[in-house]
Amino acid sequence: MDASAESPLGRLSALGQSVWIDFLSRGSIRGGHMQQLIDSDAVVGATSNPTIFQKAMSDGGAYEEELTQLARETQDPREIFWDLAQRDVSEACDLFRPVWDRTQGRDGYVSIEVDPRLAYETLASFREAVRLRAEIDKPNLLVKIPATKPGLAAIEDAIAKGISINVTLIFALTRYAEVAESYVRGLERLIAAGGDPAPVASVASFFVSRIDTEADRRLDELGGHDELKGRLAVANAKLAYEHYKQVFSGPRWEYLAAKGATAQRVLWASTSTKNPAYPDTIYVDELIGPDTVNTMPEETVVAYQDHGKPEARLERSLDQAHALFDELARAGVDYDDVTETLEREGVEKFSASFTDAVGSLGRTLSSLAAA
Repeated sequence: MDASAESPLGRLSALGQSVWIDFLSRGSIRGGHMQQLIDSDAVVGATSNPTIFQKAMSDGGAYEEELTQLARETQDPREIFWDLAQRDVSEACDLFRPVWDRTQGRDGYVSIEVDPRLAYETLASFREAVRLRAEIDKPNLLVKIPATKPGLAAIEDAIAKGISINVTLIFALTRYAEVAESYVRGLERLIAAGGDPAPVASVASFFVSRIDTEADRRLDELGGHDELKGRLAVANAKLAYEHYKQVFSGPRWEYLAAKGATAQRVLWASTSTKNPAYPDTIYVDELIGPDTVNTMPEETVVAYQDHGKPEARLERSLDQAHALFDELARAGVDYDDVTETLEREGVEKFSASFTDAVGSLGRTLSSLAAA
């Protein structure tokens, strides 16, 4: 057994949860840092989003030579953004390919998100997913589509075309149920058309810490109710996993599985702790269970390796999790409004990051042209 298997994240992995890193940059891929995370920290996948790329591309040194070359070909900063992002993700897919091979397609995936400004446009999101899949022609690529209402149809259509999808920005249990249904329907359409579901993978990215941040803020405004703080995010995730087990079992699913389909695993996203009063590993420790993924920012990986306590806790205290929703409603917290607010703000945040990244590249292009 290697040292990484004996580490907290190695033991977590042995409990059936895959560790993915919520981070991607050219320097980490080419400089060996990402490989070190794979070798030492049980990391078996990577996710990206517009905010991650915005931060990565602000490090001009890693991209300067390529930007100079691209600037000779085009002055469109949006085109250059996608060129850089797609190259980074393609290289990351190659880096994680041995993991994908070793796990027979269970892990080793790298995600890239469609333009978040298309989050409320079904056809445009679908076409963008098709484009990204064609241009990054790697079997271990996941294309991210936000789980907005219009996004659900794009997700189903993409799965029906055999495109592997990471469904992102899921906050509400009802929306998660719709996401799982979109995945199953997409597989059914794929099989009905004579397609092979075996190469198709999907995860449902259920956001965690932001739930507590918003619910706690509302509890503070209402006054009192301290006993309810810091509990909704974990309860929400536990009930999502409960639904996952219901969807991916029974005759309907067994038919698809017999054709080679694999279940759409739940992925816990936004698992860094936003409130310093809470343990920095709470959204890892409390959500460990079989057939799940936790995508962690690097600081959470470091913290968990230092003092994480891996134990399968995901299916514990389900009665209390169900009861919490009634307790919050009685206290005056509107769960539906919390999740709708977070979805809207999530789309706005990623859209702003995309716009900022493109704007920054535009300024760099202007300075290169002047030089």
